[in-house]
Amino acid sequence: MRNLSKPAILLGPLLVFLCLTYVVPFLGILRWSVTLPEPGLGQYQAALSDPLILSVFWRTLRICAVVTAVSVAAAYVVTLLWVRGGPVQRLLIEFCILIPFWISVLTRAFGWLALLSNKGLINTWLQSLGVLSEPLSMVRNEFGVIVGMSHFLIPFAVFPLASAMRNLDERVLLAARGMGAGRQRVFWTVFLPMTLPGVLGAALIVFVFALGFFVTPAILGGGRSVMIAELVYLRIFQSPNWGLGAAISVILMAGVALLMGALMRAVRPGDKS
Repeated sequence: MRNLSKPAILLGPLLVFLCLTYVVPFLGILRWSVTLPEPGLGQYQAALSDPLILSVFWRTLRICAVVTAVSVAAAYVVTLLWVRGGPVQRLLIEFCILIPFWISVLTRAFGWLALLSNKGLINTWLQSLGVLSEPLSMVRNEFGVIVGMSHFLIPFAVFPLASAMRNLDERVLLAARGMGAGRQRVFWTVFLPMTLPGVLGAALIVFVFALGFFVTPAILGGGRSVMIAELVYLRIFQSPNWGLGAAISVILMAGVALLMGALMRAVRPGDKS
């Protein structure tokens, strides 16, 4: 009992902090969703029946799905070079993974805006080289949002993939090579299937992060690719309709909770409790 009490004492302040900073504010939002402007579930009914809100939900899911696919695919290649590359290659990849964490999301979004806008660096260079006669529209649309979000989320997908690749039993790969399988066949039939739990974990982490993005879609989308987080901001601070904004937030939180539950089951598939 003494050994069990020490971790509980150490975790106590953290649990209190999490309750005060997350649980209590969420309960307040939940109360708003069923009390403003009048008691009842009318705001949930409005959120789930309004074509505009439903279109934002579907746009958010579509963008998050594409961002997840792009981020995980890019992160898989980066992680493979990081885990199985040479010393110099590993050091270079580590810098490429860690440096983005030192740059704020706002700075990155404006950086992509400077690159992708109609008068940005990419369009200017392509037009000066004669490749384009008219600038490509790469911002104020879903393309710019996907590029900016993927750039931000790739490092978050690297770590679960690295864990899966480093825990892989090398003897299985050597056995496959010893039985005559080539490098490509070993990768597709042995290496990739054995790292699928890491792929699934990375995909769920990226998808959950992407659902709550606000700054990047607001800047690169230019108000034309509104996502859920931006819609909540508009409903609370510009409409204003605090009850509806709170209801949308609760629906989003419920979706995130379901995805996190799926993540836990994927990480611990044998846990049936």
